[in-house]
Amino acid sequence: MKSLVTTTVLAIGLLAGAAAHAQQLGPGATGPVDIAADELEVQNKLCVSTWRGKAEALQGEARLRADTIKAVFEPKAGASGATGTGGCGDLLRMEAQGSVYYVTSKDQRVRGDAGAYDARAETVTLTGDVVAVQGQNVLRGTRMVFNTTTGEGRMIGGGGSNRPRGVFYPAKKDGDKQPGPAK
Repeated sequence: MKSLVTTTVLAIGLLAGAAAHAQQLGPGATGPVDIAADELEVQNKLCVSTWRGKAEALQGEARLRADTIKAVFEPKAGASGATGTGGCGDLLRMEAQGSVYYVTSKDQRVRGDAGAYDARAETVTLTGDVVAVQGQNVLRGTRMVFNTTTGEGRMIGGGGSNRPRGVFYPAKKDGDKQPGPAK
């Protein structure tokens, strides 16, 4: 029982540092990053926490969901290496694996096979079969990099038939007439 309590206390300490120093997980996202999953493994000496099973990181409206999310923190200089406590600082990155979904608002979402959030660069990168959706508009490719501060993104394809491809629907104007049935 003591090891479970110690692990829980150490995990809370490790995560408290991340919440206080985390960057924006999405455009306009503020406050702490809230992470939950079915299982948590903490490696204090490495400053890594691995969340497995329906893992989800939330900050404001931004959401990163995957089978596994690994949070990597910056080791603090002069920390106690013997116990592995108090040695972790700012969040450096989150790595997501398996069924990755990244949502920035009610109508903007991206899915991919793997993803990474770089806290210093404030970017989210998704790879694999990447599909970005905004309303009815759909963009596909093999790699997307999204800046969480500016909201700008870049989609890359794998060449050949894997070129970036998009389907975009024009906005309807109030004065536009809808086509009626053919007579």
